[in-house]
Amino acid sequence: MVPIKRRKVNCFVTSDSSGDRTSKFPGVIIFLLERKMGASRRAFLTRLGRGKGFNIEDSFSCSITHIVSENNSGEEVRTWLDSHTGGQWREGGECRTARPGSVHLLDMVWYTASMQAGSPVIILDRHRLQEREKPGLELAVVSVPSYACQRHTPLLHHNTTLTDALSILAENAELSENEGRGVAFRRAAALLKSLPQEVRGAEQLRGLPCLGEHSLRVIKEVLEDGVSHEVETTTHSEQFKAMKALTGIFGVGAKTADRWFREGIHTPSDLQRSGHTLNRAQQAGLQYYDELNLPVTKAEAVAIGQIVERAVHAVLPGAEITLIGGFRRGKQTGHDVDFLITHPDEGREEGLMPKVVSWLEAQGCNTLFCPQGFLLYQKTTGNSYLESKEGPARPASNMDRFERCFSIFRLSTDNEGTEIQTGTEIQTGTEIQTGTEIQTGTEIQTGNGPQTYSPTLTNTDPHTHSETHPHTHTDSHPPPQTLVVVGDHAQKPVCLRIAGLDWIEVV
Repeated sequence: MVPIKRRKVNCFVTSDSSGDRTSKFPGVIIFLLERKMGASRRAFLTRLGRGKGFNIEDSFSCSITHIVSENNSGEEVRTWLDSHTGGQWREGGECRTARPGSVHLLDMVWYTASMQAGSPVIILDRHRLQEREKPGLELAVVSVPSYACQRHTPLLHHNTTLTDALSILAENAELSENEGRGVAFRRAAALLKSLPQEVRGAEQLRGLPCLGEHSLRVIKEVLEDGVSHEVETTTHSEQFKAMKALTGIFGVGAKTADRWFREGIHTPSDLQRSGHTLNRAQQAGLQYYDELNLPVTKAEAVAIGQIVERAVHAVLPGAEITLIGGFRRGKQTGHDVDFLITHPDEGREEGLMPKVVSWLEAQGCNTLFCPQGFLLYQKTTGNSYLESKEGPARPASNMDRFERCFSIFRLSTDNEGTEIQTGTEIQTGTEIQTGTEIQTGTEIQTGNGPQTYSPTLTNTDPHTHSETHPHTHTDSHPPPQTLVVVGDHAQKPVCLRIAGLDWIEVV
């Protein structure tokens, strides 16, 4: 997508540009500054003012007497005016020569009061824009490592507005299969997340790595105007919205979504009515579209992990399962759940995935509350390293060659917190792998090497604590247990009953 160049307003109009517009107050010509206000709010306030007889200009000109802004300081407005008028609005400039007198820099409080009064109110000190000290340029001298793995990147950072804008452009590039541009925007956003303070001026970023010309242009525009026109155009684009909706279907990639879009299919409902032949993954993705697009909570991820852990230990005692991905990094919600399965003895994990899947489909569903099993869909992929020993191997995936399983996991929930409602389900994407790694959409993988991370879990059954994992036996009906899952933002109990697991209680 070719970036839209920001249109600079013409400040050299010296005549009243209101044309034939009737004004009750000819000595008051107002310009509403869009910076930090947004286009839709500015349009609403413009219609409101004109409806009450005020002269509201669409663009800045030398005839303006009152500049009204929202959430800006006087210095920020002056900086905007300088960049858009070349300083001609200041004393001695062409605008002042054409129309002598001061230009009032006013807060939205004055405009609101004038609308309520039906006429311009007297300008008081509280109506004028507050001055604040110009921020320092400390970030300009901060040394930031070029490699993301060397930087501290907190989940909560200081530049959300900037990173959100870059992330939208990155997503659009990826949906357009422009991988290089997508990576560039992602790298720029990752750098901004690592900065120790809020960026207030583009000059603060001088000399920092990972910031290309396009990213810097977007950042500067957001800092000056509050929004990026390229980002606004992207988010309102029918193609972007359609591609997001279609690729949100499990099993649908950018190529397929683009082909459907060109055929006039813009939503999952359109696809359902189209009569297209879908593969098994796409059928499952369309069937469970709404559920799969709900966020997965940390408590639900831990609950799924306990079920998968039980399955793994039933078929391979001594194996270790680790919750990885966003939840390992501290996130409280995610779009899928990822696990990694390892075993201290190299080679023991070979062929594990089909056995785990069979357990989840067969033994795991031998209960009253889960008659259909835990997996609503699964696709297991073998270890391509092992396949290559027996003949030509299939190409490596875009991840690795380990054994894995992508699946849709069925997790029953209790909406009221008192009893299980069998009609309520949460589907999360699941990927399972061996070689060793587990991951859930849910994805699970298997590989080698000990892992040190484990979910926060409390087993309240005093008879199951030992040096080995409590669920290594294969008896399909072990003694009941109560597991307490601790989650910071858990809001409802997640109740399960599988072989030997009576409750998972969120606290």
